[in-house]
Amino acid sequence: MFPLVVDLTGRRVVVIGAGKVGVHKATQLLECGARVTMISEELLARVPDGVEELLLRPYEYGDLSGAFLVVAATGSNSTNDEIVRETTERNLLLNVVDDLARSNFFFTAVHRDGDVVVSVSTGGASPALAQWVRATAARALPTNLARVARQLRDERRALHERGESTEGRPWMDRVHELLGESAHVDDDASVFTRADLTAEIQHQS
Repeated sequence: MFPLVVDLTGRRVVVIGAGKVGVHKATQLLECGARVTMISEELLARVPDGVEELLLRPYEYGDLSGAFLVVAATGSNSTNDEIVRETTERNLLLNVVDDLARSNFFFTAVHRDGDVVVSVSTGGASPALAQWVRATAARALPTNLARVARQLRDERRALHERGESTEGRPWMDRVHELLGESAHVDDDASVFTRADLTAEIQHQS
């Protein structure tokens, strides 16, 4: 698997199934700026605000026309077979929940601090392990990464606006300087109990 950051802003994505998992995936996609269509015969969880289209009916061939990415969270093997067939014909990105063999991409466990994103994947082998790694990493990171990223972006933009190159500059020294101004790492990050981990995972999920 090749890790890749994809800009979903304004792209049409389709989530089929409106149970707990489907709604969670739709929420994640909405947070990344995607235009989300949900298709489901019934609503088993609250549909998130911002969904562009909600179709309360079974999936039908042709529903994926114009889509960039598809999530199948139907719980039905026969329906998933039909979805796989259409996504293959249209060469679309597809995640079939809990089915590695029929997915061509996986969701990762993500920690966000502004524009700084830490993404952890086990290639679909164990979402729980990915969540553990994400939560452990989040506890160990400084708490001011968002501010540092904004500052570095502004400094690089200012150089570009003056027609100067950003190459060959001591950026790593600047990173350490900014992090040292207000960075904070949990002194007890290495002491990570099961209760701590559970709370961290629930907070970030």
